[in-house]
Amino acid sequence: MSDAPFSTPDSPAVQEAPAVRKRPKPGERRVQILQALATMLEQPGAERVTTAALAARLDVSEAALYRHFASKAQMFEGLIEFIEQSVFSLVNQIAERESAGDAQAAKTVAMLLQFAEKNPGMTRVMVGDALVYENERLQQRMNLFFDKIESSLKQGLRSGAEADASGTPSFDAQVRASMLTAFVVGRLQRFARSGFKRLPSEHLEASLALML
Repeated sequence: MSDAPFSTPDSPAVQEAPAVRKRPKPGERRVQILQALATMLEQPGAERVTTAALAARLDVSEAALYRHFASKAQMFEGLIEFIEQSVFSLVNQIAERESAGDAQAAKTVAMLLQFAEKNPGMTRVMVGDALVYENERLQQRMNLFFDKIESSLKQGLRSGAEADASGTPSFDAQVRASMLTAFVVGRLQRFARSGFKRLPSEHLEASLALML
């Protein structure tokens, strides 16, 4: 990055100086690649993202991409890591701040749907649409993600059921956690397949009231 001071719009330096490409800081290009991939996935009806298209969007060579990621699968893993870290950090915060039971489950579900709304491209990764024809381990990792979500919901709901003196707290919690997880997945799939027009949080409070 140049150390020259900023110039006014009328400055001759701006008009005459040749354009100089800024050199990304360490790690910055990697983030740019992931951001570009996520943005490309936000296009409704987008076909499979190729490394050639991704490189063209960033105005770099495909070889430049592979200096930061060994494969396209590794790029998707970078997006999945972002999803995992973001979501489970919030899941833990909800568990710490909210008493176990229906309220904790409701906030977790709401958080997941809001995360999807703010990150449409990530939603296509979460439901697997963007992972078709990619490495099978990517889909397996997302399957594990939702297994962990269901387990977290079950834990909170079981504590709530025990507090309510339910006769079968583990079974009740398992059934409800499974139902809520299926609800989340269904809402995310509808969001992605509607071209991001049907928001996941549509009628959320009323839906949760029926389920919890």
